[in-house]
Amino acid sequence: MNTPDSIVAAAARHGLHYPCGDPPGPGQVKAVAPGVLWLRMALPSSLQHINLWALEDDDGWTIVDTGIHAPEVVRDWEALLAGPLAGRPVRRVLVTHLHADHVGMAGWLTRRSGGRLWMTRLEYLTTLAMAGEDATELSPDGVAFYRRAGWDDDAIARYGARLGRFQSIVHPLPDSYRRIRDGETLRIGGRDWRVVVGAGHCPEHACLYSEDLRLLISGDQVLPRISSNVSVQPREPDADPLAEWVASLHKLLAAVPSDVLVLPSHNEPFTGLHARLVALEASVLRKLGKLRSALAQPCRVVDLFAALFAGPMTSDDAMRYSLATGETLAHLNYLLNLGEVEAEEDASGVVWYRVSR
Repeated sequence: MNTPDSIVAAAARHGLHYPCGDPPGPGQVKAVAPGVLWLRMALPSSLQHINLWALEDDDGWTIVDTGIHAPEVVRDWEALLAGPLAGRPVRRVLVTHLHADHVGMAGWLTRRSGGRLWMTRLEYLTTLAMAGEDATELSPDGVAFYRRAGWDDDAIARYGARLGRFQSIVHPLPDSYRRIRDGETLRIGGRDWRVVVGAGHCPEHACLYSEDLRLLISGDQVLPRISSNVSVQPREPDADPLAEWVASLHKLLAAVPSDVLVLPSHNEPFTGLHARLVALEASVLRKLGKLRSALAQPCRVVDLFAALFAGPMTSDDAMRYSLATGETLAHLNYLLNLGEVEAEEDASGVVWYRVSR
C-alpha cells in the first residue's frame, strides 16, 4: 500500500477547489461543462442530497444515476422532464452502482422514457438479488454475522426492524439491461467516455472519464469531503473490500489525470483528484494504525468503533451501527489477510481479535 513519492509530493502542493458554485435547486439544472448538466435529488439521511448528471446525447439525454424511489423524487423528475430536459427523450439511464440513492429510480425512468438501463453486470445482478431478498426477517446467517461482531439482542432487533428498506426505495428494475465493462469506451453526444471500474465500496462501480472534457464522473468512488463506506456484508463475511478499495485508488491515480473536474455523487464538483486519492489512502493507513494499537488486547468488533470513528456509536441508530460494523470488519479482514491479526470465536459465537503473537 505505497503511493509513489512523486505523486504524494505533487498532491501535497495542490488542494481541492470547488469551481462550480451553488448547486441547482429541485427541478432545476446547472451546466458544469459543454453538454453536461448537474441535477440534485433529496435524500432522507445525513447526506441530504445526491448529485445526478444529464449528458446531451445527440437528440436525447443520457442520465447518470437516479435518486431513491420516493414521492418527492418522482415529483422532481417529472418537473425536470417537463422543464429543463423537455424536448429531448431519455435514451439511456446509466447507473454507477447498486446503492438505492443511485439505482432507486432507474426502473421508473426507463419505463417512463423508454430508455435503456446501462450498468455493470455485478451491480445489476446484485441489485436484483437484494430486491428479491426476504424483507420480513433477518436470516440465520445474518443473525450469526452480527452475533460474531458482538451485537446484543436489542441491536439485532433494531436492525431487523429496518428490513425491507432497500425494497421500499428501489423501483423494480427492467428485466434486461446493457452491460458496461471496465475500459470500454462509450460514445455519448459525440464524445468518448471511458469506463473506469472500481471496487470496495460496492462490487463493480463504474466511473466515467472524458479526456475531451477533462471530466470524471466519480459516483461514490471518490468524494471530496467525506469518505465512502467500505464494508464487509453478511452475505460474504470473509471478503476483503478494503484491499479492493486501495487498489481502486491506485488505479484511478494511474488512469485519470489530476487536473480533471470531478463530478461526485455527494458534496460539490471539485478539482484536485490526485490530492484527494492520496488523502483517502492516508486515512486508511491511519485507521489501520489505530486498529493495531487497540488490538494489543483481545477485542470484539463493537469494541473497536472508538478507534475508527468520531463520536459515540450506539445501536439506537441501526443503520449507522451496521455501517460501522461492516467498515470495522473490512479493516480487520484486511489485517487478517496480511497475517497481522488473529481471530478466535468463543463458545457464544462471538469473535475476538488481537494482533498476531
